[in-house]
Amino acid sequence: MLDRGHESTDGGEGELTVPMAWLYAEYIADELLRTGDLMPPTSFEFRAGRDALALTVFLSDTDGELSGIRVVTQLETWLSLTAYDQPWQEWVRERLAELAAGAVRTGRPAPDLELAQEAWRWLQETELLAPDLNAVPGGVPVTGEDDGPKVWTPAWQLGLPLGHLAIHLF
Repeated sequence: MLDRGHESTDGGEGELTVPMAWLYAEYIADELLRTGDLMPPTSFEFRAGRDALALTVFLSDTDGELSGIRVVTQLETWLSLTAYDQPWQEWVRERLAELAAGAVRTGRPAPDLELAQEAWRWLQETELLAPDLNAVPGGVPVTGEDDGPKVWTPAWQLGLPLGHLAIHLF
């Protein structure tokens, strides 16, 4: 355990590196989703939305300075990045690759990047059972939440629109 006074967010030699940017992005995403009250915070759908939003918040911060005062001014940016017609997953891959290359160049630990990569891995590899929005049985609209066909969907494909809607509701 490190002595008081040796804690760091910078990751100097032998010091603890705290992933503050990722934790802050995750906090913002969590608050947006809780405010929207779209699903229970204990659900996998909530986690998918939180991780997709946290990635959007974290990766859109090109200056490396997530600022609480700028959150409201960033909402439009996050809305445009999470919009249905945007190639969000390609953008995520590109930004993660850029940040990884920067971490290799500097030789500094990147705990924020590691957590973002883990969130992206979970969003890609985890599938959630969701209503099949492309299928309308017999041409009749589905009325009940549990009615109708379901399909296994990558978590990011469910979390991204939930995050987008949460931003709208904020």
